[in-house]
Amino acid sequence: MIAGSQCRAARALVEVTRAKLSLRSGVNEAVIQDFERKLDRPDDKTIMALQAALEELGAVFIAENGGGIGVRLKFTGAEARQIARLEGEGGIVANDRVP
Repeated sequence: MIAGSQCRAARALVEVTRAKLSLRSGVNEAVIQDFERKLDRPDDKTIMALQAALEELGAVFIAENGGGIGVRLKFTGAEARQIARLEGEGGIVANDRVP
């Protein structure tokens, strides 16, 4: 289950407004605002609807892992292949340490 701060961060990452998230998730915009501002915690069904909508838009939620909760963008298969191709290009392999 996501926290309000993760919801707010995910919205920023996927570049969607509260209004658009409201339309996609079926959750009232005021409920989203109160959840993100930690003024109220909606029921689990509502939070799951928000999480599902944000995941459809490309957010990946990171559970508590000792370093805290988080959120990141997921890469599509094409993006992952492009990154792998670019990582293999270039000159000689060397140490990345900078003095």
